[in-house]
Amino acid sequence: MNNTIAITGLGWLGQPLAYRLSALNYTVKGSVTSIEKATLLQQNGFNAFPVEVSENGIEGEIEALLLNADCFMIMIPPGLRRNTGADYVLKMAHLLSAINESAVRKIILVSSTSVYDDSQGRVTERDEPKPETIAGKQLRQVEELFMNAEGLQTTVVRFGGLIGGSRNPVKYLAGRKDLIDANAPVNLIHRDDCINILVEILKKDAFGKVFNAVNPNHPKKAEYYIQKAKELGLEAPTFAEAVSNGTFKQVDSDNLQSVLDYSFKTSI
Repeated sequence: MNNTIAITGLGWLGQPLAYRLSALNYTVKGSVTSIEKATLLQQNGFNAFPVEVSENGIEGEIEALLLNADCFMIMIPPGLRRNTGADYVLKMAHLLSAINESAVRKIILVSSTSVYDDSQGRVTERDEPKPETIAGKQLRQVEELFMNAEGLQTTVVRFGGLIGGSRNPVKYLAGRKDLIDANAPVNLIHRDDCINILVEILKKDAFGKVFNAVNPNHPKKAEYYIQKAKELGLEAPTFAEAVSNGTFKQVDSDNLQSVLDYSFKTSI
């Protein structure tokens, strides 16, 4: 059993995951990007450290975060939408160097289904990602960087679009007009299932694997977001006339069932 878990990124997913792991008698450590955030979390009972990973290197208490950890969960998003030109691969190479200087050998790397291109259609873990976007290409490079790192057992978890709590993409689409790809299947996952899957990986010691983590229910984009807008009392978006012969990405998983025997608990 991996008893001490270090998490880089105690945010929307990392904090509730830390609570769950603590309840399961794991020892949990985590990082945030500033001393102020770390102090606040410490006051709320978290064993938190300030760690900032950038293209220039790592600032903060990375050695303390990694010390005596049996598994390191990496939850650092590329952030490319907010910071055009950011070199996510370089940032993560610095993090890998720090890991190699520690005793940690088991890694869970949170990635994204954006490593698959829309043109690939339906994909599972058996399909080689062929990203075309900048973010997708950098994510794929980072996956390969960690999976090929000598001496590490890295499991990659490719989450779909994240929902849960107050988060749902429909809030950004509400009231918008003539959206495209009305017939595209949605590839979403609820935060509760994200946490459950990460816990199962630890329990089953499922390292050196790749998991596509997406709810197996794939309603069409237009149907889903119009219905969600109604449920949340938002102005429904409208969609342009659907293209009947379009190729759309649908991300499914073979490994969640075959390796983890996992079934989804929360609807999207």
